[in-house]
Order: sequence, then C-alpha cells, then structure tokens
Amino acid sequence: MAKHNAANARIKREYFTYLKEAQRRDGGSIDAVAKALARFEEANGRKDFKTFHRAQAVAFKHKLDKQLAVRTGKPLSRATVNSTLSALRAFFVWLARQPGYKSRLSYADADYFNLGEKDVRIAKAARHKPFPTLEQVHRVIDTMPTGNAIELRNRALVAFALLTGARDGALASFRLKHVDLVQDRVDQDARDVRTKARKTFDTWFFPVGGEALPIVKDWCHYLRTTLLWGDDDPLFPPTKIGLGVNGGFVPTGLRRDECWRGAGPIRDIFRKAFTAADLPYFNPHSFRDTLVQLGEQVCTTPEQFKAWSQNLGHDRVMTTLTSYGTVSPHRQAELIKGMGARKSVSVIDPAIMAQVIAAMRLSEAELRDHLSTFAQP
Repeated sequence: MAKHNAANARIKREYFTYLKEAQRRDGGSIDAVAKALARFEEANGRKDFKTFHRAQAVAFKHKLDKQLAVRTGKPLSRATVNSTLSALRAFFVWLARQPGYKSRLSYADADYFNLGEKDVRIAKAARHKPFPTLEQVHRVIDTMPTGNAIELRNRALVAFALLTGARDGALASFRLKHVDLVQDRVDQDARDVRTKARKTFDTWFFPVGGEALPIVKDWCHYLRTTLLWGDDDPLFPPTKIGLGVNGGFVPTGLRRDECWRGAGPIRDIFRKAFTAADLPYFNPHSFRDTLVQLGEQVCTTPEQFKAWSQNLGHDRVMTTLTSYGTVSPHRQAELIKGMGARKSVSVIDPAIMAQVIAAMRLSEAELRDHLSTFAQP
C-alpha cells in the first residue's frame, strides 16, 4: 500500500490555505480537518482524490463504525464520526470546484459522507459536563504549597483562572500589563492574548470570595517589587530548567524571556493541584461552568446576568445559558424535589409562558426589557 500520494498532498495544502485565509479557520480546526483526511486516505489505500466515488464514502463510513479509538480502545463516538464525515463532505464539495477535478467529481457524491439522522442526533446531544464546585476550587487553592517562586506561580494561576474564567490559551499568554489591580480588571487584548476567535474584551474579577483575589494581588506585587519585572513580562512565566547538583535537569526558577507557547503545562499544574487536594481533575475551562453556576445564583436581574455573561467574553446571554448554564443532575434533582415539597403551588399563567417563549426570539436589548416585566417587586 502506498504511503504517500503527491497529488493528494498538493491539493490538501491548497485546501488548508483556503480554510485559513478565506474561511478564517484557526490552526486547531485545520488540524482536525487534516486528521479526517488522513483517516480517509489510510482507509482508502491513498487513492488519488480524482478517482473518488460515492462507494468509497459508503465503505469509509462502514470502516469508521468498526474502528476503535486509540486512547480508549472503544468504538469511535458518534460525535467523532460525525465531525470526521462533515469535514470530508466539505472537502469534496470544495474539491469538485477545482480545476482538474470538476470533470471527475460530482457534488452529489459528497453527500454520501452524511451520517444517519439518528446518529446525528446522538452526536449533537447536549450532555452534562462535570465541573468543580466553588468550594472545591477554594479547597484546591488553600492546599497548594507556597515554598518557592514556582509554587507561588502555580497557586496564583489557579486563583486567577477562578477570578476571570479565562481560557487556558489566554492564561498562557497574559502579561503584567494586562492586569489592572486598581480596578480589579484584566484586559484580554487579542493583540497579545490568545483569546478565543481573537476577541478583545475586559473582564472584571468575579466575586468568588475566599483568598483568590489576595493571592493574585500578592503574586503581581511579588513579580514587580521582588523580581523587578515590568509590564511586558509574563504574568505566569514558564519554568526555567537547569542542571541540578546530580547532573540532571531540574526546575531552577522562572523564565522572563517569553510566555508559555501552549497550554499543556497549565493543564498539568491543574491536574497536580486537584490530585494533591484528593479531588478529581478539572481542566481550566471547566471553571467557566463554575462561574456561570455562581452567576445563576447571585444575579437577580437580566441586566446583572448580561454583565456576568459579557465578563466571560460572550456577546449573547443565550451563549452563556446554552453552552455553560446547564443544571447539574444533582442540583436538578434537588430543585424538582423541592418544588414538590412546597405547601402551596402557584400555577403558571399560559399567557405569560407564551410571552416568555416568544421573548427567546428577541434581541438582547429587547430580551432585557421583556424580562423586566416579569421581575418581582
């Protein structure tokens, strides 16, 4: 079996350039497409794309159904299969427009990469994502050691993630100049910070209580007054590696010259911190779910929750509610049982319910005005 097809490699490079420059897709998305194409080529014997036929798509779908995931050893999830087939369909639709391929490929053949309706529903079903409680995060922070600069950085990193809900890519790229301790605010400036979709927005520290805010302020003070670092230096610098007394490589301090290039070391810090606190591991992104749950408890008006949503970098409140605002099964059970235990049950006016449902189709400004009519005095 051939290990390489030069013609396929050339047209894939063109497609990846198209995704980056014309479709503005990021590196992670393009890598996922490349993986899907590699799966198809391997299963198809690396045949030239010009020979593509609908039968190849059908055969590939059958192979995916039998393929096992490398990490788990279990069959590929429906979500993985669906994303793989969607990427392939989009590629062959694009390919059918390219010179040298137009006369050989049919748009209709690409449709054979579609997954069955039932499998698509399974793949896209919303499932509960586990996330830590606020109390668990505080416990992790309280148990983290502080014996040296590296340990101080690690504790401040977890505390900062809780205060801001920043994604791990942003955490890896913040610099001291982005933190305003006078206003208790962080500037997520996409010119320097690796935010999602390169969006620029301000985040004021969330009112999470505990020692998170003092820890972050002490860390910034330590960097500026003890280490004498400036605005352009990393907020959470990488670990410096040097030779130990036994001749091996060991951590020796903090690197000032650059920020972390990726988020892998940050996730390792979180993993070790949760393990040391005898808790299951939760990644940095899960803190956003923790903060949304807190917002649902403390916000009492639509305007307050809108501000809370903007603080997470969301343009629309519905993004916050649908992506992060699901109620955990445990809390869902508590709420349902609590409703049944009430002595008096109020009946929801169907007319009011119809108005609330209609309000879901309104704009953000209209939604705030509409919901305010239901606010209790």
